[in-house]
Amino acid sequence: MELHETFQNATERVHSLEKRPSNENLLKMYGLYKQATEGDVVGDRPGGFDFKGIAKYDSWASLRGTSKEIAMQHYIDLVNSLIE
Repeated sequence: MELHETFQNATERVHSLEKRPSNENLLKMYGLYKQATEGDVVGDRPGGFDFKGIAKYDSWASLRGTSKEIAMQHYIDLVNSLIE
């Protein structure tokens, strides 16, 4: 199966997880998904008391320079580890 198809399958399978992933894994999945689908983060880091927005931005920004294909593979690997 092609990487893009496997990635799409993983994005669908994540909704069938039996239990909610930890906040740490949710942030990793968010960052990897955004890097895989959009590339490097753009825009300013949220400020003030937007703690959720800051955490999501930081997770995505930590992947700056990672190729979309590598981010896809890491996302797939993370989802597979959560399903097992």
